[in-house]
Amino acid sequence: MLANKKNKIIRSPIALQKFSQKMLAQGKSIGLVPTMGALHKGHISLVEMSAKNNDVTIVSIFVNPTQFGANEDFAKYPRRLQTDAKLCAEAGANIIFAPGPKDMYPEPLQTRIHNSALETLYCGKYRPIHFSGVLSVVAKLFNIALPSKAYFGEKDFQQLHLIKKMACDLNFPVKVIGAKTIREQSGLAMSSRNEYMSAKEREAAASIYAGMLEAKKLYKQGVLSVAKLKNVVEKKIELAGGKLQYVEIANKKDLIPVKTNVSKNAVILLACYFGKTRLIDHLEL
Repeated sequence: MLANKKNKIIRSPIALQKFSQKMLAQGKSIGLVPTMGALHKGHISLVEMSAKNNDVTIVSIFVNPTQFGANEDFAKYPRRLQTDAKLCAEAGANIIFAPGPKDMYPEPLQTRIHNSALETLYCGKYRPIHFSGVLSVVAKLFNIALPSKAYFGEKDFQQLHLIKKMACDLNFPVKVIGAKTIREQSGLAMSSRNEYMSAKEREAAASIYAGMLEAKKLYKQGVLSVAKLKNVVEKKIELAGGKLQYVEIANKKDLIPVKTNVSKNAVILLACYFGKTRLIDHLEL
């Protein structure tokens, strides 16, 4: 790893691309951790993983407008670059890539990446442009930072699957690595959006993980009915005051929905609201 007393912040895509080209020419490996900032322990675990396994670690901090729909939280999404940069330096990052929207999109984005088979399922059903925006910006980040490895959290399970599929389908020379979800003591998955919730809502949101664990316990006891397992999760969340947007069970390998009975390699996927805060989570059965 490069000696790292303090992060260097780069805002220009061209400048970062030139830096990465120089590092690659010297035979150095590059790890990329794409984020939207407001970093928590989950993000930091990814930075530490990259710093341990690469010569250079780049953390991108960019609240990407193309993945937010109308009436979503783009404007209020937390932004605290200096605090995030300090956390990244302590975790071993070398470069913070912090472009503005005009840096990443000097002209309106006309070319977008789609996964027509999966982008309209689960979260994509309720956020129609979201995954196209995610895939397009991640493709840009891969081309700008030129990493050999890129690190993402498994909490955004559908997103991780789509990014891995994109890298495979389009022959990006990048190994996409998923890391286990980091949870609060209550079981609530760590998320930058958790800070939107009141203490009471945050406590109630622990029912998400509790409901999924209950379903997993039933599955291990031999309950295979998708309807029954989904119902357990739904009841747990709604009894705690949450509003379920969806709960589905999918095949882990291809994310195709399981309709009737669960077999091996299944995963629960869900999104719900506590107050005005939308939360997502998953659990492998």
